Amino acid sequence: MLDIGLLVRVHVDALIVAQNHMGVCDAIRRIAPVGRLAAMSAPHLPKVAGIDPEVPVSAHTSAPLTEIPGPPGAFIQDRLAGWVSDLTTLHELTERLAGTSTLDTALNELLQAGAALVGARRGLLVLEPANGEGPRATRGLGLSHAELGYIETVPRAATALGRVLDGLPGTADGIAVPDLLGEQDLDPRHREVATRLGYAASYALPLASEAAGRLGAALWLYDEPAAPAQKQRHLAGLYARYATEHLSRLTELERARSDIAAVAEELLPSRLPRIPGVQLAARHRTGPRGGGDWYDALPLPDRALGLAVGSVGGSGPSAMAAAGRLRAGLRAYAVMEGEDPVAVLSDLELLLRLTEPARTATALFAYCEPAARKVVLAGAGHTPPLVLGDRRCEYVETTLSAPLGMLACWEAPSVEFSPAPGETVLLCTDGLLRRTGDAMDRAFARLHSAAASVPKAARHDPAAVADHVLRTMLPDGLDRSDSTEDVVILAARFD
Repeated sequence: MLDIGLLVRVHVDALIVAQNHMGVCDAIRRIAPVGRLAAMSAPHLPKVAGIDPEVPVSAHTSAPLTEIPGPPGAFIQDRLAGWVSDLTTLHELTERLAGTSTLDTALNELLQAGAALVGARRGLLVLEPANGEGPRATRGLGLSHAELGYIETVPRAATALGRVLDGLPGTADGIAVPDLLGEQDLDPRHREVATRLGYAASYALPLASEAAGRLGAALWLYDEPAAPAQKQRHLAGLYARYATEHLSRLTELERARSDIAAVAEELLPSRLPRIPGVQLAARHRTGPRGGGDWYDALPLPDRALGLAVGSVGGSGPSAMAAAGRLRAGLRAYAVMEGEDPVAVLSDLELLLRLTEPARTATALFAYCEPAARKVVLAGAGHTPPLVLGDRRCEYVETTLSAPLGMLACWEAPSVEFSPAPGETVLLCTDGLLRRTGDAMDRAFARLHSAAASVPKAARHDPAAVADHVLRTMLPDGLDRSDSTEDVVILAARFD
């Protein structure tokens, strides 16, 4: 991995050594012959950590030493100072990139930093791993979605970006096209798109490294004929190699998150049942590591309905597996004795004790008779349900009970209530409350306010109710945050 901070420190040390060396040269100049002095004072530029000392740093230091006015020591000091300045800038840009934790933010940061390094205003980036694994994406800088679409209509082989993406020979160090419209063999479609979008030059750079392989390519566009200087290309190449390694880690993380989310969804119902007299909707958000929150809705004999939500302690694959076992066990117990929710949870507690002796879980099971609008429920240390209607928005008063697996023998009385026509019963897991970051009493009050604020026009649709509660409780992307907490909302509206 490229350590830009180390490079900066190395060049600072080299600058100090050069300054001391200049003091020695001044002393020699006073006692040595002129011919010998010229040979002894010629600069020997260091090649440090992959930085080529022959790469010009700035316009006023790129001339030969014999053409530089003043003592040679000033030239060495000026060049080293230029290196330190460039590496400091590179260090700041890589630090900003390292601070990104999602693939989208990293791609945007890479485009902006690259544009600053090569002196461009617009650009685009294509994430396309050569091994075919991982997510694919296209991002633009200063380009709208329509403009990106225009660029994508150009034949791939006719663009520098396409050649870099395909890894053709001669593209490893990037491709600069300083005068795009001046090329006689330019593809007609490419000429048309460049004229329409107003760019006259481009610079394409691969996103590749030995460890990560080829992940994609970036292209920066110039409004006028231009090309990045050798120094700019050198710094952009260093930055691109570091960015490739960072993107590789993020793509691995993104792939792992997608796999976890897929497994979590497979452990939940593929669809909700259709029972006369009740409408159902569910919302589920999985944390990046996968959690143990689950829900279920299953038809029972005599046109009854069983609703369940639960949460297993911990996170990761083991918690997901435990949640799947509990859900499967509850389905079996609900079919046999669903009209008695206490018995269902008692059997579930025994299953947890036998299969997961070191784990605790919370659960809530409700036996519903939609035709009679009757609900009997029991909870084990779980968040109580909330009833929302035109005339009320209140929590169902449940008895205080311990989570499953915490006591020697779990038991708690059941609660019975009757939702009015048009009322919705909301069941949710504690993850919804914890993701807010508030204390639990404030989180409960926040959930009550979120349910009460559902517009009356949306209360006939349980999906709209669940969406409103989720957006209100977790605004600004908190529903997709890096929190380890899962979120489950199960809404049942009774006709």
